[in-house]
Amino acid sequence: MRRLSADAAYLLSVPYFGLWCTIIQGGLGRAGFASMSRPASSDKNQVQVIARASTILRALEEENAGLSLGQIAQRVNLARSTVQRIVAALECEKLVIAATPNGRVRLGPAILRLAASVRSDFLALARPFLERLSDELQETVDLAMVHKDHLIFIDQVTGAQRLRAVSAVGETFPLYCTANGKAYLAQLSDAAVEKLIGRSYVARTPKTLTRLDALIADLNTVRGAGVAFDREEHTLGICAVGVALQDPLGNPVAISVPVPSQRFVDRQALIAEQLKANKRAMETHMNSAAA
Repeated sequence: MRRLSADAAYLLSVPYFGLWCTIIQGGLGRAGFASMSRPASSDKNQVQVIARASTILRALEEENAGLSLGQIAQRVNLARSTVQRIVAALECEKLVIAATPNGRVRLGPAILRLAASVRSDFLALARPFLERLSDELQETVDLAMVHKDHLIFIDQVTGAQRLRAVSAVGETFPLYCTANGKAYLAQLSDAAVEKLIGRSYVARTPKTLTRLDALIADLNTVRGAGVAFDREEHTLGICAVGVALQDPLGNPVAISVPVPSQRFVDRQALIAEQLKANKRAMETHMNSAAA
């Protein structure tokens, strides 16, 4: 199945309650549901509609051929008439559009426009920190977002070293064998890790951890240290250090520093400390900006 674009995946993974309030209330108003603008008793109804609309949009995720109203109703456990009303409101805002002449709908272009705006703001905030870290270490620094069981690289500052590790923005990576992926997994409970990625994994290299018990043991070390390592587990010849954090909207993201193996051993402690310091600086900046 084709992956979502980095923009669409980013937006759908954000707990953007305030944004949905604006979108859904505006859409419902244009669709003729005037009662949703009433104060007091209507507040609970508005929250319910927003939650249902979000559930419907998530049901359409990665459904490039779209779903019928009946299929959506079955997936989200709502009456077809309720789904029809909410989909009509979403169509007014082009958050969903017709996928086929026979009534199927899919995610619309407004999703991508909103995602581009949200992503652009965060990238602008994060970029100076990535550049400073890359300048300090003279290594490549990657920024990735977490989407389900994989990472999507959304920005990168290329290191100044002649021999360096570089990946393409938009490229996807698994969680279990990457430093940034393991940094994110370490924030979850063991049960949540198993539910997300299962108990066994594809061996990318001879050094890949392929069983849940071995991965959990590694994640326990990450939880204590606050930083994760990939020692040629994803790609032979490349090691990395990673940390996980949240963007200003609560979306899980991760920063990693990939390094050719031949200079990793002597530098891993320095990279880890600089990376953790960079994370703290980013979090402080985001908190102050939100205050």
